[in-house]
Amino acid sequence: MSTNGAPAMKAVVITGASTGIGRACALHLHALGFSVFAGIRKTADGEALRAATGERLQPVYLDVTDGESIRAAARTVEAGCRDGGLAGLVNNAGIAVAGPLEFLPLDSLRSQLEINVVGQIAVTQALLALLRRAGGRIVNMSSVSGRVAAPFLGPYSASKFALEALSDCMRLELRPWGISVSVVQPGPIATPIWNKSRAATKNMLAELPTQAQQLYGAATRAAGKWERDMTREMPSPMVAARAVEHALTAPRPRTRYRIGRVGHVADLVARFAPDRLRDWLLIRQRG
Repeated sequence: MSTNGAPAMKAVVITGASTGIGRACALHLHALGFSVFAGIRKTADGEALRAATGERLQPVYLDVTDGESIRAAARTVEAGCRDGGLAGLVNNAGIAVAGPLEFLPLDSLRSQLEINVVGQIAVTQALLALLRRAGGRIVNMSSVSGRVAAPFLGPYSASKFALEALSDCMRLELRPWGISVSVVQPGPIATPIWNKSRAATKNMLAELPTQAQQLYGAATRAAGKWERDMTREMPSPMVAARAVEHALTAPRPRTRYRIGRVGHVADLVARFAPDRLRDWLLIRQRG
């Protein structure tokens, strides 16, 4: 993707920068000359990022579900930006909750929405004054699951559908100040979120009543096999990091970036396939 280049030392905040797409974005934007505030939740993750980059990257403890953590991080960023404001905010933090909706623990659903939806807005609210000062840009990390909802990914898909809608509203509301809002929609990417999701789903399914195992056991095993097969073809997080680069630096950033073959196919299916055909395709794909 062509860009106009990132002016040196412009500041950007990235949430969920410990691993996966967030870490790839932090390393890539640092290499381009940005001053990166990398949102982390473990000291070791911050030390690993500093070891890979140097002093210009600043780890910032940031729990998107904790208001005081967000306010403290915003104060740190403001002090680091001084009068320059914030050139970019990459809302990347997120988790993936999976399982049959009939038996899904409601606390798991609440946690999914709190982190992937409410937390993104909370961080954006806290940093908007700095973004407005610099005419900065916002990049929200969505997913192919924000376009097509697949069985047993209901909580995750709901969170990404919501983030898509909020991004559309945000783009219109912030237009008077020249604040661009872009959405990145990766297909499956090789990141630790898959391992975390599989482990959490396995634990949750093990605790489901016998009736749930009888009703959904075969289908969830088939979905798990599809996911394991898919991991062998997943691209690197760098494909998403390059899209974020374009969204932050291009003279005319796109409103949406569809990443990978799966992302483009899902977009076509979402736009043109009737509901019943889409259902058939998803069921066939997942066995």
